[in-house]
Amino acid sequence: ASLYAAYLLAKEKKDLKIAIFEKGKAINERACPAIKNKKPCCKCKVCSIMSGVAGAGAFSDGKFPITNDFGGSLWEKIGKEESLALQEEVDKINQELFSKTQNPEDFPKRYSSKDTVYKKICTQHNLHLLDADIRHLGTDKAKIIFMQLEQELIDLGVKFFTSTNIENITKDGLKYNIGGLASTNQLVIATGRSGNELVSKICEDFNIKTTSNKVDLGIRFECPDEIWNHITKDLYESKIVYKTKLYEDEVRTFCMNPSGEVVTENTNGLITVNGHAFEDQDKKTSNINFALLVSRTFTEPFKDSTKYGNAIVALSNMLGGGVIVQRYGDLIRGKRSTKERMANNTVIPTLNAEPGNLGDVLPKRTLDDILEMIEKLDHLVPGMTNDDNLLYGVEVKNYNFKTKDMPEGRQFEVMPNMFIIGDGSGWTHSLSQAAASGVFLAKNYLGK
Repeated sequence: ASLYAAYLLAKEKKDLKIAIFEKGKAINERACPAIKNKKPCCKCKVCSIMSGVAGAGAFSDGKFPITNDFGGSLWEKIGKEESLALQEEVDKINQELFSKTQNPEDFPKRYSSKDTVYKKICTQHNLHLLDADIRHLGTDKAKIIFMQLEQELIDLGVKFFTSTNIENITKDGLKYNIGGLASTNQLVIATGRSGNELVSKICEDFNIKTTSNKVDLGIRFECPDEIWNHITKDLYESKIVYKTKLYEDEVRTFCMNPSGEVVTENTNGLITVNGHAFEDQDKKTSNINFALLVSRTFTEPFKDSTKYGNAIVALSNMLGGGVIVQRYGDLIRGKRSTKERMANNTVIPTLNAEPGNLGDVLPKRTLDDILEMIEKLDHLVPGMTNDDNLLYGVEVKNYNFKTKDMPEGRQFEVMPNMFIIGDGSGWTHSLSQAAASGVFLAKNYLGK
């Protein structure tokens, strides 16, 4: 969100002084020792997967979905047509940045789930395939684009202060003080999901109104690529939603990574699971992974969905020392997976995780929902219920409280000349919508 906002501003308003304060490192300095050495999470003080220039998006498989059906509710702020138009503009910016150092013909293709035969097949099995165009850049080509974006910002005079953790914002007259390091009369806060504690503190300090948001809780599923490749070759990612018969809860697929890897994330000391994939053929694996998530929203008397999700993750970390992996066959039989059974498994895990029992971690209702979803998907994709398929846990997607704008204020303006955008605002949940919120801000407000 911040990079795309700064990019448009720096190009069009050359008299502005723009600084970006970043908790993590520059892109080319970001490296996860656990991924590099194929080891469990090293619990770095600042996670290079979650923090650094380009945020968690830099290592997130580089998927830019162009849709209002998922990835946030930016359209509620600015309208459906403008939301899609801005996401298209982000896609165009990415193409331009890529083409400056690479062959334009190597820019990854765009997939679409609209008007495909798979929508009919899903509907026949009471599954709902969401409409979207998706540009899959891969972790490798997304990094090329973000590095070019970072360099262009530097060339345009934008100052980066990396490895700089901002703990508070104060106000002195018309100026905002940024952690005692700088002051400004126009402040943009774009902390991403992992910055929810800072955003919550800022909202509390300035009495900024918020509305409660949800938490997505579930697992990451891994199986052989062959099971899904008849669909992924056409769609790449299938966003499928199912309403369970037992509880009428919604379960959805999320972040599908054909020929990808399962990875860990460290958010404020809590170790969760995620996945990514490369565009480069030489870096592809023989497995596909994706999340199966159940959304929970709390109202009264408990309203903090993030704390609930973090408590589940803490339990998983306590039992497994980090991420737990379990064979599907063991889970449905109530057995704890062991290193011996994993050694004989036909599906080779792409993440070195601790074998265990996710039934001891996930709430029964959530686990029931996920198992019902797997059985339902087996009708669409035979092989989902094979014993040797793997489930990793816990995967949690925390969404910040949605920030409310000032009375009669402009979109994303929560205090006079203070704006909260991107995933940190609670209104976007994807690379494309986060970036689009930055483009929107630059076009409409800052510099005026």
